Amino acid sequence: MKKGIRNTAVLLTITWLSILLLACGNQAETPAAGADDSKAATGTTETQTATEETNEGETRVFKDWTGHEVEVPVNPKRVIYHGEVTGDLLALGVVPVGILRQDGTVYDDQVAQAEDIGFPISVEKALALNPDLIIFSNSDEAQYDQIAKVAPTVTFDSFGSIEDRMRILGDLLNKKQEAEDWITAHQKATKEMWKQLHENGLKEGETASVFTMYPGNRLFVMAGAGLPQLLYGKDGLKPTVEIQKVLDQDMGFVEISTEKLSEFAGDRIFILDPVTDDAKQSTKELLDSTIWKNLPAVKEGKVYRFNIVKASSDALSREWLLQELPKQMIQ
Repeated sequence: MKKGIRNTAVLLTITWLSILLLACGNQAETPAAGADDSKAATGTTETQTATEETNEGETRVFKDWTGHEVEVPVNPKRVIYHGEVTGDLLALGVVPVGILRQDGTVYDDQVAQAEDIGFPISVEKALALNPDLIIFSNSDEAQYDQIAKVAPTVTFDSFGSIEDRMRILGDLLNKKQEAEDWITAHQKATKEMWKQLHENGLKEGETASVFTMYPGNRLFVMAGAGLPQLLYGKDGLKPTVEIQKVLDQDMGFVEISTEKLSEFAGDRIFILDPVTDDAKQSTKELLDSTIWKNLPAVKEGKVYRFNIVKASSDALSREWLLQELPKQMIQ
C-alpha cells in the first residue's frame, strides 16, 4: 500500500488480494494519514449548515481524504460505496445502493440488492442509480473527475485504522453516535478476545505472520492491510522483524520468494486461502514443500487458515474474526 505507486496490471483478477492491490496501488501522492495536514487525510468536516438534526435536502461542505472540498447532503439517502470495506457502512446501518461486489463476504446477504458498479467504476451504472453521494476508496484523480460528474463524490482512505474509518464515515453519513457506539463495543470485544487467548496459552511478545498466494504462484506477506490490522493491535501478537520493516515503509503487503519464508515466519502463522483455482493449487504446493514443513510454527501446529474474503478489515468482517480467532487458536 505504498503511496505513489501504481500497479494496474494486477487489478483485473477476482481475488480479494486484487482489491487490496487496487486500493493500495492507486493511492497516488496524497496527504498522508497522521501528517500535519490531518484534516485532509482524515476527512474532517470544514463547515456544517445546521446541527445534526437537519432537514432532508440540506447540504454542507466536507473536506475529503485527498483534499477536495465537496458539498454533500447532510443526510445522504442513496449512497454508492466503491472500495473494499463495505462492511464499515453496514455496521453504521447504511446499505449502499451500489458497491464493488466481492462474493463470499460475511455480509453477502445484506448487500444482495446492491448494484455491482464494477472495477473500474462504471459511470453509466453509477448514473442509473441516481446517487446523492459517492464514496470512492481511491486517489486516482482521473477516475474521480469522471465520477464526480454523477454526484457529490468524496475520496476515502480504506486503509486507515478501523476507528478512524468509522469516525470519518459516521461524520459523513450523519451517524456519529452510531460510530462511537460501534467503536466502544468493538474495543471492549477485542480486549476480551485477547484476554481469553492469553488465558489459553498465548504468550506475551509472540510474533505472527500472515501469508497468501496470489495467481501466478506469487507469495505475499500481509503487513498493514486486512487481518494483520487486528493481529498487530493492542494486546495482540507482534510482527516479526522483517514484517516490521514492511510496516515501517507504510506498505500493506510485500511479495517474497519461498526461500525467504523463514525470515518472515512468526511464532504463529496465518494463511489466507485464496479464491482462484491456480492460487489454491499454489497454496497446496507451498504447504507440501520442505521449506514450509521445516518452519517452527508449522512443526508446533500453530498454523491457522482463514478465507481471504471473510478475513477482511471492514467492521463486519472484524466482528466475525473476533469470534473465529479463538475457535482456531484455542486447542
